[in-house]
Amino acid sequence: MLTSNNQIETYLARIGFTGSLDGSAKTLADLQECHLHTVPYENLDILNRIPLSLDPQDIYRKIVERRRGGYCFELNALFGWLLRELGYPVTDLVARFWRDEPNTPPKRRHHVLKVEAEGTTYLCDVGVGGIVPRRPIAWAEGLEQQQGEEIYRLERDLDYGWMLTELKNQEWKPIYSFTEEPQLPKDFIFASFWCEHAPDSVFTQIPIVAIRTQEGRNTIAGREFRIFTATGVSTFTPETDEAYKTALKEHFGIQLA
Repeated sequence: MLTSNNQIETYLARIGFTGSLDGSAKTLADLQECHLHTVPYENLDILNRIPLSLDPQDIYRKIVERRRGGYCFELNALFGWLLRELGYPVTDLVARFWRDEPNTPPKRRHHVLKVEAEGTTYLCDVGVGGIVPRRPIAWAEGLEQQQGEEIYRLERDLDYGWMLTELKNQEWKPIYSFTEEPQLPKDFIFASFWCEHAPDSVFTQIPIVAIRTQEGRNTIAGREFRIFTATGVSTFTPETDEAYKTALKEHFGIQLA
């Protein structure tokens, strides 16, 4: 199990957090934003047939010590551990991911966090490859919450519980839905196994790599690297495997063996 203060300090250094650990809502928001800017979302181990482990110590070694990324079942599990160690009450929840999902309703295959800070409940998530809230979302039905150019709100759905939505082209679009039933670590094993092994899982098809940057975000689509900034997007495709690994290190901080 993860318990030592040294592990907490090393994790905070990994995400570049240097602020006060006062248990406040601001600290919670800063921790989430730091995480999204330093730890990439990636499925490269799945593509390379390297078995995933949801054991907290194994995830810590991968993300903190080896400076890799991961996907929701890794990223939010570890972030949830950090928040608990820092004194935040955390509940693990499972979600249905609706954005760009052709088979609706989608299956439960996403891990999110319900976190308490200063008497307010927040939705926290550092485990999505696409654009999602960079700071916690206050748990309030219908409240529009703007983060930069992005606008989000939580809605209630009679069938699927809470729905995180985003304003796109003047229309509210669903991102993911979830109920408030607490999940145990073992409850995520089935969903993660499907994501890792199912022939129709998106994670077994193509590289999915993304990270927030101060200028925008970096992503990979197939072998094409896409660098988004305020002035537009630039793309390039490495011609060799060595060039690909070099670009992974430069743009995502990922160093493959």
